[in-house]
Amino acid sequence: MKPSEQSRYNSLYQQHLRALKLQGMSLKTIDAYSRALRRIAEYFNRCPDHLSPEQLACYFSDLVDSHSWSTVKVDRNGLQFFYKHVLKRDWTWVEIIKAPKIQSLPDILTLDEVEKLIGATRKLRYRVFLLVAYSMGLRLGEALSLQVGDIDGARKQVHVRRGKGHKDRLVPLPDLTYRALRALWCKHRHPRLLFPNAVGSLARISSATGHMDRGGTQAAMKAVVQSCGIKKKSRSIRCATPTPRTCWNRV
Repeated sequence: MKPSEQSRYNSLYQQHLRALKLQGMSLKTIDAYSRALRRIAEYFNRCPDHLSPEQLACYFSDLVDSHSWSTVKVDRNGLQFFYKHVLKRDWTWVEIIKAPKIQSLPDILTLDEVEKLIGATRKLRYRVFLLVAYSMGLRLGEALSLQVGDIDGARKQVHVRRGKGHKDRLVPLPDLTYRALRALWCKHRHPRLLFPNAVGSLARISSATGHMDRGGTQAAMKAVVQSCGIKKKSRSIRCATPTPRTCWNRV
């Protein structure tokens, strides 16, 4: 970009980030919608505030060829947000791109498969994480964000905060999962987090300011699925039962 155009783009990009924040978007959505703006700016090597419908059609045509439809939809929504909340323009060209309606069911893990996965996971923090996620049907971010105060052992329930749609909910807490969480917490004794960032000494872990790395956790889940020879997608699998019987004696 020319310096003047780069300056205009930088200003609009910051306005985009601020608008996303003010509209109450989650950090994950902010990251995705801001990436959509960066991607189209890099594609044309120009500020995307004066693109024609024909240029946008060409862009999305190439995006369909190189990315999944889920990415295409996210980019479309991100640019729609940019036009509406930053440029204050009518979104007349939204009809340019329409993702096909595809309904797919998640892969279902059997009880034996869940036990095999957990039993094959060597590190205690990942073993407990897998049990928590599968036994209570939590998303990756929901499980990672769990805090000590979210666990109600007396009522056997967990307070999941700001889940999908920024909604809180209560989910049942199986006895085995509760015992596993206590075993993990007794190792690190973090005053707030159940899954603190496990980098460094035990003292450092017990005072970590954030939870386990999302990418590292996903990689660990994928690795154990592959090592067990389970031919299911690790990011979309669900548990068929909330009470696997895996033993938790190993550390």
